[in-house]
Amino acid sequence: MDRNTAWRTVEQQRLALADLLAGLTPEQWVHPSLCDRWRVCDVAAHLTLGSRFGLLTGVREFVRARGDVNRLIHDTAVRRADDVPQEQVVTDLRESAASRRHPPGTSYLDPFADVLVHGQDIARPLGIRREIPTDAAVVAATRYWTMGFPFHARRRLAGLRITATDADWTVGDGPTVAGPIGSLLLLLTGRTASLHELEGDGLTNRSSGA
Repeated sequence: MDRNTAWRTVEQQRLALADLLAGLTPEQWVHPSLCDRWRVCDVAAHLTLGSRFGLLTGVREFVRARGDVNRLIHDTAVRRADDVPQEQVVTDLRESAASRRHPPGTSYLDPFADVLVHGQDIARPLGIRREIPTDAAVVAATRYWTMGFPFHARRRLAGLRITATDADWTVGDGPTVAGPIGSLLLLLTGRTASLHELEGDGLTNRSSGA
């Protein structure tokens, strides 16, 4: 997938997710997401911040988080979600949908993969079905397999052969864990919500690492 196609996918995903968020009830808005210690509203706010972070803002928040990147990401999202109403977060997401900015030190594939996974973080706990385009999920899965921080998928899932049942995508070597590429994408990022959608000797012979 070329860069322009990837960014168009990001825009489409952001706009569709904004529509979903706009229709949530107040109770759904603060419902726990798939991310530990993150509410739905926190995940939504996080998706609006990538295009707003310049170098100076990033340095200031890095210092505020005492050099802990995970803390920085979590705390900035929570503060934004607490500071503005649901309608503003939705507006922010729509207005940033076509933005091609991303935080310093990251690739355009990071916001691309981010919006796909975070869409599931929001939708699945609410019982909402949100499809991940297969071709996009393949690109995102490759990105998460080949990168280290923050998920270290290759290390966590070492000794397993991870293979998609609905796409031409296989990585690793060993007992098999197989399933739809969208479900494997959650596995690669440490989510356990899709484990029941997977099969293979790799699930029974050893821990999946998720």
